[in-house]
Amino acid sequence: MKRSALFLDRDGVINIDRGYVCAQDQVEFVGGIFDLCRSATELGYLVIVVSNQAGIGRGYYSEQDFLALTEWMCKVFHERGASLTKVYYCPFHPDHGVGSYKRESSFRKPGPGMILQAAAEFDIDVRRSVLVGDKETDILAGVAAGVGCNLLYRGRAEAGPSDRPAGATSVIEKLIEAVPFLNMQVAEVTR
Repeated sequence: MKRSALFLDRDGVINIDRGYVCAQDQVEFVGGIFDLCRSATELGYLVIVVSNQAGIGRGYYSEQDFLALTEWMCKVFHERGASLTKVYYCPFHPDHGVGSYKRESSFRKPGPGMILQAAAEFDIDVRRSVLVGDKETDILAGVAAGVGCNLLYRGRAEAGPSDRPAGATSVIEKLIEAVPFLNMQVAEVTR
């Protein structure tokens, strides 16, 4: 039987988005992220990160810098009992990329490439999966990939109009508010 996944954006959902975060001392984890990931794992979800990393493409930091930070981040999650299944990233940017990084890519959100690759690699039923992102491009990627539940996270500090972009299932102000949606997707599987 196919698995369900919780797809998470990184900057703005896992860590506070300070713009091109590339080092441990720049990372401040968003409140509730470890609880959300533990809850997802307990419900049988794979936890998968899908992150645009235009900072690599722009030459602000290297892929090695990103991979070292990712390795550290995965270790922190594991130590908190909230292991991440895999981290996918897209270093390309069609306008501001440098050298070979300047190109279009279906992996760059709003393209669905990272989600579709994860679905193929881990035999994921995207219709019974949940995505949490903080930007409309995250939601559009989830919709394009066929993800069944796409949640727009707006922390209280960023809370603006309550209208939600096309395709968003709901808008949440705290990450823990995603758990009932995880439960609903699990209930769909058991029907």
